[in-house]
Amino acid sequence: MIDLTLADVARLTGGRLHGATGDERVTGTVEFDSRAVAPGGLFVALPGERVDGHDFVAAAMASGAAGVLAAREVDAEGGIPTVIVPPVQAVSSSYVLAADTEGAGAGVLAALAVLARHVVDTLVDPVAGSGLLVVGITGSSGKTSTKDLTAHLLEGLGETVAPPGSFNNELGHPWTALRATRTTRHLVLELSARGPGHVAALCRVAPPRVGVVLNVGSAHLGEFGSREAIAQAKGELVEALAATAVAALGADDPVVAAMAQRTDARVVHAGRAPEAQVRAADVVLDDAGRATFRLVTPAGEAPVTLGLHGAHHVDNALAAAAVALEAGLDVATIAARLGTAAPRSRWRMELTERADGVRVLNDAYNANPESMRAALATLGAMGGRHTAVLGVMAELGDDAAAAHTEIGREVARTGVDRLVVVGDDDAVARLHEAAAQAGVDAQLVPDAAAAAVAVAEGVGPGDVVLIKASRAAGLERVAETLVHGGGAR
Repeated sequence: MIDLTLADVARLTGGRLHGATGDERVTGTVEFDSRAVAPGGLFVALPGERVDGHDFVAAAMASGAAGVLAAREVDAEGGIPTVIVPPVQAVSSSYVLAADTEGAGAGVLAALAVLARHVVDTLVDPVAGSGLLVVGITGSSGKTSTKDLTAHLLEGLGETVAPPGSFNNELGHPWTALRATRTTRHLVLELSARGPGHVAALCRVAPPRVGVVLNVGSAHLGEFGSREAIAQAKGELVEALAATAVAALGADDPVVAAMAQRTDARVVHAGRAPEAQVRAADVVLDDAGRATFRLVTPAGEAPVTLGLHGAHHVDNALAAAAVALEAGLDVATIAARLGTAAPRSRWRMELTERADGVRVLNDAYNANPESMRAALATLGAMGGRHTAVLGVMAELGDDAAAAHTEIGREVARTGVDRLVVVGDDDAVARLHEAAAQAGVDAQLVPDAAAAAVAVAEGVGPGDVVLIKASRAAGLERVAETLVHGGGAR
C-alpha cells in the first residue's frame, strides 16, 4: 500500500482515533489475518460469524503492526493505536456496499473499500490515462485462470499485483487493490457476484481501465434465478467502464458479445469466431489436453503452445492476450509468455503423473455445467483409459436435477470408461443414473473417502483420472489420496 498515517486512515474512512496520535505511519501491507501481519502493516479487525478479528489485535501488534482498523475499541486503556470506523452508512457517501452486505463487519468492509479506492485513485492518472492499469475480469467460469494468465503476461512489462486464487469478493477485492504501491504498473482483479449490484460495487472500489467479460453460464443460477439475470449482473462491468476504457468481450458467447451495446468503452472481441479481433485458429490438442493454436490479432500473428491442460484455456488465453495487447505487449512476446504459463491457483486442471504412469487431473476447485463439459472434453482428448470422479454442481437452483442428468449423458458421449459419482443427494444420484442408463460403468459412493478407495482399486499405468465437483464436495481429498497415498477422510 502507499504510505499513510493513521490520521489519513481516519480521515478517509470517517473513523476516530483511539490510543493513537495519528502520526503512526502505515508502511506495510493491510491484513485481516493476524498471522500475515508484518512490521509497519495495518491490521483489519474484521468481525465474523465464527471468528472475531478483534480477538487477535494483540497478536497483530506483537508482529509489528503500525495500527488497527476496527469496529470498536480493543483496549480501554488506549495503548493500541486504533482507527475505529462507524457503521457502513456513515463510512462514505461515495461508496456503497452491495445491498446484502450487513452485520458487524459491514462498516470495516466499507472502510477497507474506501482505502482501496484512495490508493487506486492516487496511482491512476485519469487525465493522461496512464499510471496504474487496472484490469477487471468477470464471467461465469474461467475468471481465475484468465486472471492468472493475464498477470503472467503483464509481468513481462512491469510490477503486477493480482489476487491469490479466487480472492474476488467484497473482502478479497479491496485487500488486493491495497497491495498496489507506487511502483506497481498493473492491478489485475477478478470480480465475482452473488447477486445484482455486486460487480458494480467492486468496480467502484477499483474502476477498471480494461474490463473483461468471458462468458455467461449456469454458475450461481440458484442465486440469480435465470441466465438473463446472470448476464445483467456480469454486464455491470462494461457499464462501469469510462469512454476511454476498453471492454474485452468473449466473441463466442452471443450474450457477452451483445454487451458491446451496454458500454461507451472501445470494444475488442476475443474468441474463436472469425470476426473476433483477437482469435485462435487451427486449434489442436495433444494427448495431454494441451492446446496449440495460431494467435491472430490486428497487430500480427504468432504460434502458441500452452502448457495448461484443457481446450477451454484457449479462450482464457485469448482474453489475456487481448488485455496484454492493450497494455503494449507485442504479439510475439504474448505468444512466448503464454507458452511458459503454469497453473498458479490450486485444483484447477492440475495434472500429476504418478511413478506408475497413472495421471491424476485435479479440477476439484469448483464446477458448473459449462466447466464440467470442458473438463470432460479435456479428459476425452487425452490418451489412456479414462476414469471420471464427479460430484455435485452447487448453486443451480431448480435446474440442478436436469443439469446433473445432462452431465451424466455427457459422460457417456465423451466415452469415459469408468465413472465414480460422489455424494448422497438427489442431483448426483441423477447424474449416476443417467450415465448408467447410457451404458457407462458407473458407481455411486457416499463421500470422498469412499471415492478414493473405489478409484484406487481400479486404476493402472496409462490411466487418466479426472476429479471435478463444486468446492463443497471436497473432492480434492480424492486427488490427494491418489497422488500421495493419504489425505481422504
